[in-house]
Amino acid sequence: MRRTTAMRTGLSALLLLGTWATASVLPASAADTPPRPTEAPASAGLLSAMQRDLGLTKSQAEERLSAEKRATAVERKAKDAAGSSYGGSWFDAERGTLTVAVTRAADVDAVRATGADVRIVEHSARRLDAVKNRIDTLKAPEGVASWYVDAEANTVVVNVVDAHRADNDVRDFLSRARQGPVAVRHTASAPQTFAAGTVGGDPYYTGNVRCSIGFSVHGGFVTAGHCGGTGAAVYGWDRSYVGTFQGSSFPGDDYAWVSVGSGWWTVPVVLGWGTIPDRLVRGSAEAPVGASICRSGSTTHWRCGTVLAKNETVNYSQGAVRQMTKTSVCAEGGDSGGSFISGDQAQGVTSGGWGNCSSGGETWYQPVNEILNRYGLRLHTA
Repeated sequence: MRRTTAMRTGLSALLLLGTWATASVLPASAADTPPRPTEAPASAGLLSAMQRDLGLTKSQAEERLSAEKRATAVERKAKDAAGSSYGGSWFDAERGTLTVAVTRAADVDAVRATGADVRIVEHSARRLDAVKNRIDTLKAPEGVASWYVDAEANTVVVNVVDAHRADNDVRDFLSRARQGPVAVRHTASAPQTFAAGTVGGDPYYTGNVRCSIGFSVHGGFVTAGHCGGTGAAVYGWDRSYVGTFQGSSFPGDDYAWVSVGSGWWTVPVVLGWGTIPDRLVRGSAEAPVGASICRSGSTTHWRCGTVLAKNETVNYSQGAVRQMTKTSVCAEGGDSGGSFISGDQAQGVTSGGWGNCSSGGETWYQPVNEILNRYGLRLHTA
């Protein structure tokens, strides 16, 4: 869907392209910004997208958004209450509650007092993270898709591509990875990034690559690192010069930020692509595993799904990328760098995945707060 020139001169059309012309670059902390109260739980368009992609009724979508907002607030308090006993947390969409794992029975009452359900587990989050971090030091073969901490299963999961499960190098990797609580699962396809060659649409361009803008920051915008290297020139939908990549990291990470000028600016908005009204960005409070989440990109536009896992290492053909969040949201070529948002809270920028929006698939994003902290940026919020 290409918007008209007249629309592009409006507020929402210029949503992700830098900062107001009179504003200066402001370094700041990237600490989570608490959600602000809104007049309604969601727009009609957002509820419609959740009904389409999550199979919900309108009332179920409204109830879920309210429950997720409560769970996001509870998660921070519950983690503090659990202390070193904390074993991870996840949102139960059917019950509308957050479950927090702890390793000590003595901590159950304190965690339950925050409003969370509690489960006693064997391994703490610190222990699981240490196992996952050790696997990060291993060189993974192509047949290993990713690995992450599954808090609900209380283990580290290594995903192996079905077609490569019998490969000798995969077996060797697994023998070295299986030290501590580690489980092996299988996936149909290998992950890939979602950059694309130059085609029509509403993108930004660098070289012959089309990607999608993530979130406005003061001085520019954040996006995926595989879309361009530091110093690369960036051009807008109309091929006019926007700015340059001021920082970029891929693989290892998959994030970047672009400074803007030459008449371009940004506002704190994510495009709804006509499916929903454009979304204002009011902060970056991190949604829990199990929460609903939506993505905006220049190819497949507005799509919704669920947060499946956090801190997952994804093994692309170009190399492994760490600290990713996995979702059930579909994506396709050209969506790379685009916005993942939960309600009005920025979550991350699209990195890659497998599948497409016809047959389905999974997608990973690089959390936005990590990008802000890395480059000392401040999210542009409404």
